[in-house]
Amino acid sequence: MLSNFVPQLISLLFSLPCVLIAITFHEVAHGYAAYRLGDPTAASLGRLTLNPLKHLDPLGTLCMLLFRFGWARPVPINSRYFKKPRRDMAIVALAGPLTNIGLAFLGMLLYHIAGAVSSILPQTGGRSFGATAMGLLIVFLSYFFQLNASFAIFNLLPIPPLDGSRLLTLILPPKWYFKIMEYERWIALGMLVLLYIGVLDGPLSFLVNGLLSAMDWIISLIPFL
Repeated sequence: MLSNFVPQLISLLFSLPCVLIAITFHEVAHGYAAYRLGDPTAASLGRLTLNPLKHLDPLGTLCMLLFRFGWARPVPINSRYFKKPRRDMAIVALAGPLTNIGLAFLGMLLYHIAGAVSSILPQTGGRSFGATAMGLLIVFLSYFFQLNASFAIFNLLPIPPLDGSRLLTLILPPKWYFKIMEYERWIALGMLVLLYIGVLDGPLSFLVNGLLSAMDWIISLIPFL
């Protein structure tokens, strides 16, 4: 039992800061995009902050830690401030996942750089402090880019209350869209059940691995990596 607990504890210690960073930047990106489009709601409520406690949704954070897929406490948006509500809502919705994709790419780039540096460190019988620190950094960056990619892909699903559902405003008549949103809580509950029993694992892993493979290919084009 102890042999299983230790790896889980180590995974939690690496995952927690990655989750906090992913969620915080995701929500700040939503709020900042809305602010630039004329909506001061998030700013006036103090949600344009890098304090993760302002953005955590307890259940969504727990799902992130357990299943690698989850959500944050939504930033309040008032579409009445937008000049083109349907377009601007889509922009705000995309801002969060795109930020996580950017963080995932940065994390993978740093992961490769750290790996390259680690390979040229002096090889001795015992591990030096520098080698140990570099090893821990590589593990952290691995968690970081995988969690951000997972968070981005999951939130792009066109399922309420995820960000992808807000993109439906661009393709569905308003009457249909708001009819779907009437059942947001039930749809979200169904999504949690599917997530818990593992039905979504295969499709989500396929999409996340596809995104990471594309990033890895781009980084492979950099000569010294």
